[in-house]
Amino acid sequence: MLRGGLAVIDPVLLFGLALAAGAPLALSPLATALGAALAAAALRRRASRAALAAAGVALVVSGLRARALLDGAGAAYEGALALLQPPARCEVACAVVSSPVVVGAAQRRSAAASGEDEPPASRIDVELSGGTCGGRALPGPLRARLYGAPLDLARGDRLEVTVDLSPIHLFRNEGLRDATAAIARSGIVASGTIVEAQRTSEGRAIDVRAAVDRARAFVRGRIEATFHPDAVALGRALVLGETDLAPEDQEAFRESGLAHLLAVSGTHLVLAVAGFAAALRAILVRVGPIAARWDAGRITAALCVPAAWLYADFAGGGGSAMRAAAMLSCAMGARLLGLRPVGVRCFALSLAGAAAVDPLVAWDLSFGLSAAATAGLLWLQRPLAALLVPGERERGDGGAEGGPGASSPRELARKVLAPLATTLAAMFGCAPLLLMNGETFPLLGVAANVVAAPIGELAALPFCLAHAVLSWAPPVERGCALVGSGALLAVRAVARASADTGMVLRLPEPSPAQLAALAAAIAIAWAAERRGRRLAALAAGAAAWLLLEGVATRAGAPRGVLRVNVLDVGQGDAILIDLPEGGAMLVDAGGFVGSPVDTGARVLRPLLRSRRRARLDAVVLSHPHPDHFGGLPATVEGVEVGELWDTGQGEAEGAGPVYRKLLSDLRRRGVPIVRPDALCGRPRVLSGATIEVLAPCPELHPDRGANDNSFVLRIRYGARSALLVGDAEHEAEDALVARYGAALHADLLKVGHHGSRTSTGAALLAAVDPSIAAVSCGVRNRFGHPSPEVLSRLSARGVAIARTDRGGALTWETDGERVLWSRPGEPPRPAPGPRGGEAAGHAPENGAP
Repeated sequence: MLRGGLAVIDPVLLFGLALAAGAPLALSPLATALGAALAAAALRRRASRAALAAAGVALVVSGLRARALLDGAGAAYEGALALLQPPARCEVACAVVSSPVVVGAAQRRSAAASGEDEPPASRIDVELSGGTCGGRALPGPLRARLYGAPLDLARGDRLEVTVDLSPIHLFRNEGLRDATAAIARSGIVASGTIVEAQRTSEGRAIDVRAAVDRARAFVRGRIEATFHPDAVALGRALVLGETDLAPEDQEAFRESGLAHLLAVSGTHLVLAVAGFAAALRAILVRVGPIAARWDAGRITAALCVPAAWLYADFAGGGGSAMRAAAMLSCAMGARLLGLRPVGVRCFALSLAGAAAVDPLVAWDLSFGLSAAATAGLLWLQRPLAALLVPGERERGDGGAEGGPGASSPRELARKVLAPLATTLAAMFGCAPLLLMNGETFPLLGVAANVVAAPIGELAALPFCLAHAVLSWAPPVERGCALVGSGALLAVRAVARASADTGMVLRLPEPSPAQLAALAAAIAIAWAAERRGRRLAALAAGAAAWLLLEGVATRAGAPRGVLRVNVLDVGQGDAILIDLPEGGAMLVDAGGFVGSPVDTGARVLRPLLRSRRRARLDAVVLSHPHPDHFGGLPATVEGVEVGELWDTGQGEAEGAGPVYRKLLSDLRRRGVPIVRPDALCGRPRVLSGATIEVLAPCPELHPDRGANDNSFVLRIRYGARSALLVGDAEHEAEDALVARYGAALHADLLKVGHHGSRTSTGAALLAAVDPSIAAVSCGVRNRFGHPSPEVLSRLSARGVAIARTDRGGALTWETDGERVLWSRPGEPPRPAPGPRGGEAAGHAPENGAP
């Protein structure tokens, strides 16, 4: 449609985009509002005032709904903390609210081979509705994710379970995305392992969801029985949406840009439903009475709508599948009404419908990637094809090509380059989201897709889907399993080969302001009347992106301040220190023994990436315990390290393979390993801050354990200082007090040993006399950390307490005189003044008694 000679934006698309932007508005209000205002100003000539006003109202309403959901999720999580901290054994009734999903298959096979107990076989989400936790009555409904459930469960089943339950860990750190959005969308506030379960009733016989779950269980069983063992996990990912690949395969698919081939994407859904439609129509046109009286195409379209939603649910109900089902329903609905489906309008309705149901849907990565890829195909595929494919511009302009003989080379080039244009269009659409959710961008992604996509979509997908409905014909089923397994293993081989080249581009995560600038630049370029103005708008957007990159880099490495970030890594220590001249040092990196959660990959590496940190001047391992070094290998991967400070006790006494590999890898990279004898007694100025190593000095104490041999660091800038004591306990504390006395004074104390009663004695507190104490502990710890005794001692001195299990990370910052501190999502505020004895003028924070 034209308006004054200009193409007019579809008002439904504008409305859908505004609704979907509710989540960004709630999470990053200033950047989103500014980007929306610039886009609206650019589109004022291509949209009516009514359409722009409706979009503005939709944006605000969706943002307010998203904010209300986030606030409600925060309140629900606080309720779970009050009930389940410390973690409790619960005896409760519950209802199954999600399809069972297989987890830990690779670990289960490894454990079985070594004769160990198998880890949990599956995961379900449930709603707890009655019973007790730790002897306390469950106050109301509570949603939890449970591991170790039987695989034959279905939605609607009711259970009586005994389960060890804990709050989920959110890893709340400034600079990382707000994890409460996951709670707001799922309602899940706790997780645990089932000790005992008994099904008391099954879902209703007419419940379609239960029927879908039982069909999933049946197909899962057939995949495991007939597929090649190495292809079982790949087949479950493709057909059922269960991402349970071996870690090396997950990494290969991610780094090669082929992860979408194993996801239940919109393309997969369209192919599956199109196959169903073709088969159904072929049957209907051959049934005389039906063919004579009704339009077989319309009947097929009517039946394809529920088929699309059923398949999306069967395939795991991911955001991409549901969005594709909505878009396909729109197209089929138009066909049913005798109308010509319009791709842009169907895309717009799928956005609007999803955001109307869930205002936080933009937070769903699979939904976002699906929408971005579809947008790329709708708006970029034809221009790229015109640029890359010989003769495509003439075809698009209605021109003719040469005769058959002349066109054969051109036709061959078209067959090669047309898929390339399609792949590029989808990848360009997804690029910003891929950068937000992964630190690498595959340079060979296009080539890998050109090779692997035909195998995946023309061989693996059709044969795997056919296999799912052929159990009644075992020979044919086995044949489909053989071909499907081979195709999947071929796709995996391409992914591994592409990933092994190491040809990936490492880029920083876009900030909300950069994404808003990108959206505004695209809107301005689209609204421009002439090509020159469009190029100028895109150039201005690129310049704004680079300018904002400089702002983000400066914010991540501030000058003239010392900033101590006591990070939320669960039950462990990790402290990132921004130094006054722009450098950085890291003290520990957390870690969980036997857990699939790698705190380096989950917290530290994304945080360094968001802060544009490619170098750490020093990495300090306070002592060789896994909750301090477990996250270090993933953290230092791809980061330049100046030197590693290590007490050496791990090498002397043996601290396990992770510790040994960490030191071996750093030595291979030429990183110096510095021991206490080179650090003690000689304060070091590091990027403008003075670092003093106070213990273990002058060397390790052979009669002490690792905790009491922890590095104790005092970091000074101007008149202010922070004291980090690792896991030092009373013996080490007494030695420190005896040696340094009041010279231990510091404004910030990182409390020893996660707040254990064996640390932070009265003598040490009197000597340090801090104004703020940071306690690094996790919501899932079963050690009783922090100890009520320690909290009581801190409270008696009027020390402000910042617990990472209550409120997340602590940021403490000083310019050498003033001190500010903050928690995630809060503005910085002045720190309390020096205590000066037993005065108690400030209430402790976060639940200290």
